Amino acid sequence: MPVERQHLREAARLLAEARAAWALTGAGVSTPSGIPDFRGPDGLWQKHDPQLVSSLEGFQSHPQEFYRFWIWRFEKMRAADPNPVHRLLAWLEARGLLQGVITQNIDGLHQAAGSRRVLEVHGHAHRGTCPGCGQVYPLSWIAEEAQRHGVARCRCGSLVKPDVVLFGEQLTPAFQEAQRAVSQADLLLVMGTSLTVWPVAGLVPQAAAAGAKLIIANRDPTPYDGLAQVLLRGELVEIALALRRELEVHYAGG
Repeated sequence: MPVERQHLREAARLLAEARAAWALTGAGVSTPSGIPDFRGPDGLWQKHDPQLVSSLEGFQSHPQEFYRFWIWRFEKMRAADPNPVHRLLAWLEARGLLQGVITQNIDGLHQAAGSRRVLEVHGHAHRGTCPGCGQVYPLSWIAEEAQRHGVARCRCGSLVKPDVVLFGEQLTPAFQEAQRAVSQADLLLVMGTSLTVWPVAGLVPQAAAAGAKLIIANRDPTPYDGLAQVLLRGELVEIALALRRELEVHYAGG
């Protein structure tokens, strides 16, 4: 179903008038690039046990299953390219309409699209760190070791953990930056997230409580739709393309 034009116009107006807008993105932003999401009808958690393959306990107690899952995910990410949603957010930032992006994603596609200020609150898939001695390894080394031996071990003997936040771990320091950002924002553009994973979901009511207006763009309803000034329901690529056209025509000089 096409997004209603009046909703797109209102979203464009809010973005054009904002002075401190931020975006908050989730897995739905990257699914058009071929990276599976987690909780959708065909999401990863329909096929894999998150406690086994995406928790600190699973990493420690079932490392071979953990590495098998993550090496497959990393290959998906490495093959992916930015899509129109990533490019829209980079375009908004380049024109001063967006301060930056707060993302739950670890794939680096926001940066690949040209976004300069990206707060990766769930970490990233660029490298891994040994929890035993702190040695840092590139992701390519981790993948090669895991494919050869089933696991990736540091020279000190500890398993090397990718620099992603697992269930049972604290979020990265970028999350504190994100909290400060939304407390000072006058607009939060939420895209492609179910807003069911805490504490990141809490950024939305925090922003609203501090006075920010909300635009929520997502395929499915979220728990915070009632706080939004504008809801853009539908496929994110279509929303991104339509919103950019609206902004180009009416607010960016064509």
